[in-house]
Amino acid sequence: MNIFGVGLPEIAVIAGLALVIFGPKRLPELGRTIGKTLKGLQSASTEFEREIKNAMNEEESSNENIEDK
Repeated sequence: MNIFGVGLPEIAVIAGLALVIFGPKRLPELGRTIGKTLKGLQSASTEFEREIKNAMNEEESSNENIEDK
């Protein structure tokens, strides 16, 4: 299993360090915060991609109208 070039042993070490640094009480809160942040970035990326596609489609349709005249 390889996520972003980081294997399972490295993920286990990172999780262990996070547990030691933040403690077991704050770790779920930290996970939720990271998850919400990633979800927000993903939705913003999706919206940006949708806007770019709409702009490209509008540009193509305006070019077709100009060529028809």
